Amino acid sequence: MSDMTLLRIGIAVAMSLLLGAIIFFGRSRKDGQGRRVPRESARDAADRAEPSLGEQLADSWGDAEVEQEELPLATGAPQSELGRRPGEQFDRIISLYVAAKAGNKLRGSDIVVAAEKAGLTFGYMDVFHRLVDGRPEAGPIFSVANIIKPGSFDMARIAEVETPAIAFFLTLPAPLPALNAWETMEPAAQRMADLLDGVVLDEERSALGRQRIQHIRDELRAYDRQNAAPPLGKTSRW
Repeated sequence: MSDMTLLRIGIAVAMSLLLGAIIFFGRSRKDGQGRRVPRESARDAADRAEPSLGEQLADSWGDAEVEQEELPLATGAPQSELGRRPGEQFDRIISLYVAAKAGNKLRGSDIVVAAEKAGLTFGYMDVFHRLVDGRPEAGPIFSVANIIKPGSFDMARIAEVETPAIAFFLTLPAPLPALNAWETMEPAAQRMADLLDGVVLDEERSALGRQRIQHIRDELRAYDRQNAAPPLGKTSRW
């Protein structure tokens, strides 16, 4: 087995463990984690299916807190397809977090109200999604999960839910251009933080400042340019 094959297998296994940038949230920067997912080749992305939320948030804020706060998934009810991505492949994830202030927790019932006010819909995988107006079948612009495993919100016990933070994740390609999707997610995170008396953090658990926002915008502009369809009448020499 070649080194390249081993590398691809390693990437696929690693990415299957956690959903997007949530995997980096509770880990030390000394280990080189808590960073954005690097771009991969088109072949690598095609070989990798989008990981499910499932039980993949165990390390979000530390095992002790997760074990204390974990709530079981509701069983027996059919899962909603609203907010499901039409395709399983993705090549990048952008994440944000809304965290409770020191000594506080975000309460489930407050999260539901804030999500509704921010234009989110509860659906697929028992998490919240921001859908395209008039085109819900296009999939989510972004989604919002609990950082406590299994990541979902049990509506049957939502009044009992308490969590230190919720995770916003934008999976690319999205049903909108990447920059437009970001311009939808970031204000929604700010809105929910205001409603929940929380703070917005970037993927490295730092306060989301203007410089970081501008850097993300520049990256997503570049992503859109690289993934734009060629003008009509022009074809690649290849």
